[in-house]
Amino acid sequence: MAARAWQRMLSGRRLDLLDPTPMDIEIEDIAHGLAFVARWNGQTKGEYAYSVAEHSILVTDIHSRLAPNAPVKWRLAALLHDAPEYVIGDMISPVKAAVGSGYGALDDRLTAAIHLRFGLPATLPKTVKAAIKRADKISAWLEATQLAGFTDAEANKFFGAPDPAIIDGLTLHLRPPAEVRADFTNRHSNLMSLL
Repeated sequence: MAARAWQRMLSGRRLDLLDPTPMDIEIEDIAHGLAFVARWNGQTKGEYAYSVAEHSILVTDIHSRLAPNAPVKWRLAALLHDAPEYVIGDMISPVKAAVGSGYGALDDRLTAAIHLRFGLPATLPKTVKAAIKRADKISAWLEATQLAGFTDAEANKFFGAPDPAIIDGLTLHLRPPAEVRADFTNRHSNLMSLL
């Protein structure tokens, strides 16, 4: 008997993790899952975990500061940059490296299906991917220094020192998962309405 490779989502969809299709992806499932997935393996200060949904919103905000004239679709791509983690979880980089290429291939298949579901290209242009990665690193620096106990010097070593103008006024606040889920879903809806 073949191993089960699908997961039933709260929407009722049955997502095949090895062969995902855009039709089995719903933003409510993504928002719900990401709101409950902890960044930094949960090793952050505060009463709530810092979720991947919260991180994704921050990356979108940073991306908008870095590229204020970027098309709306690339802001949507920034919001969805870690969307596969709603079903495969968030692994810190050292674990991803230890797991090997299988994790990356699974992530790539899920990303392509998610992108197609919401009108994005299955594979983003390299320049767009690089811009989102830059916002992601700045987000990681903020998270490291404000929530995960890193000194500025340690964070600079791992993520690079951010431009102070880009991070000006960005203070991270931990919120209940339901609030973050609603914010993520609303952000997605607003971006989709602008496409």
